[in-house]
Amino acid sequence: MAETVTMPKLGFDMAEGTLVRWVIQTGETVQKGAVLAEIETDKATVEVESNFEGILARQLVQTGEVVPVNTPIAVITALGEKLAPPEASASAAAAPVPAAPTSAAVPTAAAAPIPVSDLTPTTGQLPGNVRASPLARRMAADAHINLELVPGSGPAGRIVRRDIQAYLMGAVPATQAADVAQPAPVSMAGQQVAVLRLVAAPVPLSPLQAPATPAPPDTTIPHARLRAVIGRRMVESKQQAPHFYVTHEYDVEALLNLRTKINSLLPEEDKISVNDFIVKAVALTLRQFPNLNAALRGDQVVHFGAVNIGVAVAVENGLLTVVCRDADRKSLRQISGELRSMSGRARQGKVRPEDIEGSTFSVSNLGMYQVEHFIAILNPPEAGILAIGSASQVPVVKDGQVVPGWRMKGTISVDHRVSDGAEAARFLQALAPYLEEPVRLLL
Repeated sequence: MAETVTMPKLGFDMAEGTLVRWVIQTGETVQKGAVLAEIETDKATVEVESNFEGILARQLVQTGEVVPVNTPIAVITALGEKLAPPEASASAAAAPVPAAPTSAAVPTAAAAPIPVSDLTPTTGQLPGNVRASPLARRMAADAHINLELVPGSGPAGRIVRRDIQAYLMGAVPATQAADVAQPAPVSMAGQQVAVLRLVAAPVPLSPLQAPATPAPPDTTIPHARLRAVIGRRMVESKQQAPHFYVTHEYDVEALLNLRTKINSLLPEEDKISVNDFIVKAVALTLRQFPNLNAALRGDQVVHFGAVNIGVAVAVENGLLTVVCRDADRKSLRQISGELRSMSGRARQGKVRPEDIEGSTFSVSNLGMYQVEHFIAILNPPEAGILAIGSASQVPVVKDGQVVPGWRMKGTISVDHRVSDGAEAARFLQALAPYLEEPVRLLL
């Protein structure tokens, strides 16, 4: 019989998805578990696998269409099964046909703008025998300056840009310096007396006052969908969950040495990262602190039985959290392989639903970016997240002597409605043996 494929709900807050691409086309064979289509959710582009096998008889959604969850998107039939033709849309049949216009509209010609050159003589002559360049006129108009008061330094006394700039700074152009002292005859008691007409000396513009190179124009880009969703969720997290933070410093010299020894025995594609050790250590520690491997739901706190560690992965336009399920029950090599595969799919925009759903506690590691320490925002509805900084060689005191040592800081963010500072501090202390004696992670 025919089976209907619906838009899956990939998360408690998912309301709709966009169909990005059909992988299997109409008429092609579908195997159970085969990738049927790619859809874009608020978090990532996800491959939708078929739960049925047969023939893809009909695609009900076009590429690029936004579809609410649980809406049918395709029909799969058994081999040889025939589908009834889709019913014609009554609304389409009843759509009115627009009437033809009875007369053609004749646009009214708009008055042509008068060129600036027609308003002002090309010589730059203004009333009062003032001559000014077009740029100087515009600058004077913008600054509400009477050009008759501005001395001109251009040809034949024409006012140019530097004259306006000098006037604004209370100066006279350098070419007017000869006019600093000019005798002017004045009649006084029947005698001609030479009087000096004083003019302000030119004041050069300082580098800070000189016109700067114009700044580049503003650029407007669309807000990426993933970034918008991250912003919305983080705002909700900070507004609704009272965060508190506790930091601990770890001696990771033994961990780095053990990692080097292990990786010397492994091929390049299977090498283990520092983050793999951290994920395993956090998962084992959470067994002792079920109140941190938890979520607040209404007036109840849910302690999760499974320890599923979410790991933040940097992708284009934001972050995506991939989930290592049952991390407390897996070996370092299993954790490393799974995280490597999921991170690769996340960066390619090809994650699977199970890659990004179901985390119970998260780890955000910025150690590869030379970050000493930072705090992370809770990933709702989880009660805790651990932020990891870089492992750095620093001076430390051992047996009263200052010696070099490898240290790494971890900061836990916790929902204060679920836990408190004392429990968070004990968690960080309990994490120390796994990171400082990492052979425990191999047992």
